[in-house]
Amino acid sequence: MSDGDYDYLIKFLALGDSGVGKTSFLYQYTDKKFNSKFITTVGIDFREKRVVYKSNGPEGAAGRGQRIHVQLWDTAGQERFRSLTTAFFRDAMGFLLLFDLTNEQSFLNVRNWMSQLQMHAYCENPDIVLCGNKCDLQEQRAVREDEARELADKYGIPYFETSAANGQFVSQAVDVLLDLIMKRMERCVDKSWIPDGTVRSNGHSGHTDITEPKTQEKGKCAC
Repeated sequence: MSDGDYDYLIKFLALGDSGVGKTSFLYQYTDKKFNSKFITTVGIDFREKRVVYKSNGPEGAAGRGQRIHVQLWDTAGQERFRSLTTAFFRDAMGFLLLFDLTNEQSFLNVRNWMSQLQMHAYCENPDIVLCGNKCDLQEQRAVREDEARELADKYGIPYFETSAANGQFVSQAVDVLLDLIMKRMERCVDKSWIPDGTVRSNGHSGHTDITEPKTQEKGKCAC
C-alpha cells in the first residue's frame, strides 16, 4: 500500500513500567527483529505498520478486507514522563499494557496503569490487551501465569504471554486488539465516541467520513 492508500488510521498506545520491553515489542511487531541494545524511551515515540483486516460476517463469512494503517505509540515508563504519557491517552483507540514476567513489581503496577486508563482514556472501558513480556526467560520468571490470567479476568481483558526476543504471541496480541477495535466500530452506528483523528476514512468511496467526532456532553461515553 502506498502512502495514503488505506481505509482507516488507528492509533495504539503501549503502556507499562520502564524496562518491560515496550520498544522491543513494537519493533518485533513491525520489523520482525529484536535489538537487545535499545535505550530507554524518552517521552513518546511511534512505529507504523500497514495491515489488511477482514471481519467475520454473519455465520462466520469473511467480509471484505479493510486497509488499516496502524500507528503504535511507544511511551516512556518513568514516572517523570507520566503527565506526557497520559496526554496521549484520549487520542489512542486501543492499549497494549505490558509487564515484565521477570519483574514482580511491574506486574503489581498493572493495577496503577489500569486506574490511569480508566481516568484518562476515551471512555471508562477502553479496549486493552495485557501482555506478560519476556516469557522466553523462564528461569528468571517471577510472575505465575495463573496470577496474570486471574488479574486479566478481573478486568475482563485478553492476556498473552509474549516474547519480544523471539516474537512469541506478539503479532497475535496486536491482532486481537485490532479485532476488538474494529468490532467496536462495527457495533457503533454513531461513531462520536471515537477519539479525534484516531480512526478515519481515507476518502475512499463507500466509507463515512468520521474524522470530526460529534460533540458529547462532558463525562458521557458512548462505548
